[in-house]
Amino acid sequence: MPEDALLAAWSATLAQHAEKAAIVDPQRRILLRFRELEELSRECPIELEAGEILAVQIGNHAHWPSLLLACLRRRVVVLPLERTVSARERAVVLRACQAAGLLTAPDVPIKRLASPNAIDWGGRPPVLLKLTSGTTAAPRAVRFRSPQLRADAEQICDTMGLSDRDLNFGVIPLSHSYGFSNLITPLLVRGVPIALSSDRMPRAVLDDLRRTEATVFPGMPLFYQAFCEIPDPPVLPNLRLCISAGAPLTRPVARSFRKRFGLAIHSFYGASECGGICYDREALDDREGFVGPPMNGVTISSNGSPGGGTQMAVRSAAVGDDYFPEPEPRKLGGGVFHPDDLAEIGEAGVRLVGRLSDVINVAGKKVNPAEVEAHLLAYAGVRQAIVFGRASHLRNEEVTACVVAASGTDEAALLQFCRERLSGWQVPKRIYFVPQMPTNERGKISRRELAAHFAP
Repeated sequence: MPEDALLAAWSATLAQHAEKAAIVDPQRRILLRFRELEELSRECPIELEAGEILAVQIGNHAHWPSLLLACLRRRVVVLPLERTVSARERAVVLRACQAAGLLTAPDVPIKRLASPNAIDWGGRPPVLLKLTSGTTAAPRAVRFRSPQLRADAEQICDTMGLSDRDLNFGVIPLSHSYGFSNLITPLLVRGVPIALSSDRMPRAVLDDLRRTEATVFPGMPLFYQAFCEIPDPPVLPNLRLCISAGAPLTRPVARSFRKRFGLAIHSFYGASECGGICYDREALDDREGFVGPPMNGVTISSNGSPGGGTQMAVRSAAVGDDYFPEPEPRKLGGGVFHPDDLAEIGEAGVRLVGRLSDVINVAGKKVNPAEVEAHLLAYAGVRQAIVFGRASHLRNEEVTACVVAASGTDEAALLQFCRERLSGWQVPKRIYFVPQMPTNERGKISRRELAAHFAP
């Protein structure tokens, strides 16, 4: 059997960095050296059979890389679960994905689940299943083999310039595709160490960035917005690279952060199905939704015209095999992934302009929420805006918006601002002012949940 691609990369990393710090805590105390990660992986009891699925729900624990290495050697398939997943949701996922075991802490035994039937992987067994929400309520995952995960790590490191001289700050969930690809696999494949934290309070994150002297911060827009609002923030002389993913980064937040901290935020666009897609290397384009050109090793094509919103086809060595348990070959397979995002593809790169599932049907006329959001954000005092459709007896759907704005911002004036710049069917029927946008652990906002919450 050929050597596992991730284990082969790890062997090279271990030979070069054995006695160096691999993971440090928020005070920069060494938690594990590379050699100790290897020793832990050899001692880790994985009492499952090759091809069986182990669900892992241990949060941002320092043992994550060792656990992954142990499973790779046993050829046990890893299914990462976010810490915030409820017991009910977890039970649904475990059943749908046919998990054979569950691990909720590194120092407790694996809980053996009701033995599912042996899974026929068709001669291409995965090493990792990444959960993805998809377009339905039913849970599903994406199948990845080691060569795909290694390719994604190499594309990220090469495109973003990450190396073993950096210190990656890990506060985003390691169980999510973003955290896994930007933190765990760069450590294994390129020896990029991690400063690991579980305190997500903005002031604590800034203080920990200063104490650890981290050079790279993979964050989300909600962090950067909060950083801009903190009085007397610490100076971060060692931080050289700020990355934003998980949700769209608005231009006001990017401009405010650059003005306050003297650092650009580089938008990173990816998907669970294929890892990194685009990266804004220069961070100079001021258009809303701009995410830069394709990553190294990634190609993007489209059947639409360059000026209009169109669906993309993403090709790279990092694209997953297919969905599990039910494949969807027209969307994912054969090294090609078709995201639901609508994009404008130009010489400078890709600008996201909406999603197929987000289009609002107002009496037969199609409204792209991103267009309305761009106009709302152009109004003085509006910091965030999310537009969604909610049910309407007369018009099928009606345009509705939630905004985070400065005190004193008036709904009537904001609506009049929209009427002056948008077609009648694009103007929101109602605008709700909220203190902050509700987000999940990944920093994403669900239009579907907002529509349900503000149902008429």
